[in-house]
Amino acid sequence: MQLILNEEQAALAKTATDFARKRSPVARMRALRDSRDEIGFSKELWKEMAELGWTAVHIPEEHGGIGLGFFELSLILEAAGRTLMPEPFTSTLLLGANLLIASDDAHSARWLPEVCTGDALLALAWDERGARNRANRCATRAVAVDGGFRISGCKESVLDAHTADRIFVSARTGGQDSDPDGITVFSVDPAAAGLTIERQTRIDHRNCARVLFEDVRVSTDDVVGTLDSGLSLLEGTLDRATAGTAAELFGTTDEAFEIAVAYLKERKQFGVPIGSFQALQHRASRLFIELKLAESAVIAAAKAVDDAPDNVPAQVSLAKARISDAAIHVCNEAVQFHGGVGITDEYDIGLYLKRARVAELSFGDAAHHRDRWATLKGY
Repeated sequence: MQLILNEEQAALAKTATDFARKRSPVARMRALRDSRDEIGFSKELWKEMAELGWTAVHIPEEHGGIGLGFFELSLILEAAGRTLMPEPFTSTLLLGANLLIASDDAHSARWLPEVCTGDALLALAWDERGARNRANRCATRAVAVDGGFRISGCKESVLDAHTADRIFVSARTGGQDSDPDGITVFSVDPAAAGLTIERQTRIDHRNCARVLFEDVRVSTDDVVGTLDSGLSLLEGTLDRATAGTAAELFGTTDEAFEIAVAYLKERKQFGVPIGSFQALQHRASRLFIELKLAESAVIAAAKAVDDAPDNVPAQVSLAKARISDAAIHVCNEAVQFHGGVGITDEYDIGLYLKRARVAELSFGDAAHHRDRWATLKGY
């Protein structure tokens, strides 16, 4: 597997990074936070990125996409991570769109073209209290009634649910709460009777929500994929979302490292830059090595999605474990390098630490993925 960019990929990565720095600097995220923006991101900027083809880059051509591949999407996500862009990459592209690409049914034909044009925002409600990143732990129930189902339950941490044009929800149509069989994914109108969205904000100021389903009526046509066999659909989607989150987290972490190194060069103590102190040079060197090792794993995971689907689960867990450990170490050290001012809101580095903390826990932390990798490898 080649872990370097070709000419076209390098051009895409540079274009995405330049766009993120120019159109969405960290100051923009601060402004959205401080104004308590009712959306939390910019739909206009999302449409602008759609016009560049970014929302369509990994979507098949038969659904209006460009069909390049998941790796190209990961380059855009890395660029977005560098400036902490709050747009719905994870909710719409990594979760919603990947679910529809895998299901490849009438729902895909309905929603993917609008995702490509930036006209549709999606959300996936799968996580529940106590599930601990295991999609089979599903207590939400869908009871069969004439011509359809009634869904009841509660989903936690549903990303960008308050802006979604469509919410996909996992519900149990058979079996017990942790059984692998008997889970079905449904397509639900956010305005449906009995559905309540309670918007929340994470410590990194990103959007999520608690979504309550109280006898929400859906039809048999609202089944995504196959009845009672939704777990494999969910797990494949979550693996891809994890790979994309790892790519974004690498961008965030690499940028935090660059910010820290720049500070070491400009901050003076005893009349010299603190970066001239050997102890700090050694600490920075260790961070650089950790980052490069994590980068290789992240690239390999994104490429596996396109080229080696059988290796995706193990490769994704390896990447998420490596970048999660690196992110926390790098961002903690970056704050330390800044000294006391590093914990103040005046400096951006604290925002990178908050984002790293949330992303490290998203879709399973380092410990979860080390255990999963070991299990997949037979240890």
